[in-house]
Amino acid sequence: MTMPTKQDIRSALSKLILVDTGKRLDLLDSVSRIIIDEGSVGIVLDFHDNKPDNPNFIREAAEKAVAKLEGVKQVNVVLTATRAPGAEPSKPTRESRAPDAGGPPKPPSPSPIPGVKHVIAVASGKGGVGKSTTSINIALALQEKGLSVGILDADIFGPSLPTLLGTKEKPAINNGVIEPVKSHNLKAMSIGFLVDTDQPVVWRGPRVMGATQQMLRDVAWRPLDILVVDMPPGTGDVQLTMVQQVPLSGAVIVSTPQDLSLIDARKGLAMFQKVGVPILGIVENMSTFHCPNCGHESHIFGHGGAKETAEELSVPFLGGIPLDPDVRARSDAGTPVVTSAPNTEAAKAYKDIAASIQKTLKLKKKLFNF
Repeated sequence: MTMPTKQDIRSALSKLILVDTGKRLDLLDSVSRIIIDEGSVGIVLDFHDNKPDNPNFIREAAEKAVAKLEGVKQVNVVLTATRAPGAEPSKPTRESRAPDAGGPPKPPSPSPIPGVKHVIAVASGKGGVGKSTTSINIALALQEKGLSVGILDADIFGPSLPTLLGTKEKPAINNGVIEPVKSHNLKAMSIGFLVDTDQPVVWRGPRVMGATQQMLRDVAWRPLDILVVDMPPGTGDVQLTMVQQVPLSGAVIVSTPQDLSLIDARKGLAMFQKVGVPILGIVENMSTFHCPNCGHESHIFGHGGAKETAEELSVPFLGGIPLDPDVRARSDAGTPVVTSAPNTEAAKAYKDIAASIQKTLKLKKKLFNF
């Protein structure tokens, strides 16, 4: 199958006609990134500080233009408007642009999800630090405080929400709108609800971007006080799409006390700071281990590293979660510790973290009327 080149795509984007105005539109200067994967194409259009008045028409026109090219089966276009910190408004030029540059993403100017007041990301620099367990327990602890809460599993390649919630329910789809799965009174969505969790998801950039957009925009989330997003580890297409699609109220960084985890946590934290997302704080998971027989406290992965890092980087330290085999067992059973064992030290730690987030975001125990 013959696929178009990036130059072919740029050419198609340089001679568009907007269906709403009939005017010719040259998008060449706005092309920030092009990803081509077999029959799928992903495009990021960056309008700098010149945010367009008709983004939906531009997205539709761009997707239709590229879809006409030979070999293209699917097109996903992401729009963003950015300005470097402290920079004066200016119109981008071809000379000043660096299409497809490999540098970090710039601060976005995204659009809110209708009916959702706050979106927060729970992230980590590497896998295996307990980020997903932290996400679900924070969500349940926020709900316990009288808030309307949803949780989105944005880890396309390793979805864990179906296991953490103990459900294999498939979401209903009505007129193109996905009804979130309801479990533990949370509105929940995960790629794991849509595909067989035993089968690997072998996707590249365009499909990952498209799936992330769909779970953000095509799900009936409203009304929500807060949507907790369990991010995949590291930095990549999902993180890029997330910060360009919705305004994040903040990010929670999860790490263990281990030096290797903290190095990667710094990278994740720096990524959110780079794109202008507030850091709600750092959580130290697997902080201490209390022997159930003798009560001795052991620091298996080190101690205090996350708190020291938070102080060094001038971001809040939200607290430490003890290393407790019961937390793991309850997570695997689909009965998170905050609801199934609310009086344990781990549950209390999650609730304290949720209280800090609630205070920072100034969320009150009242549902919004949309």
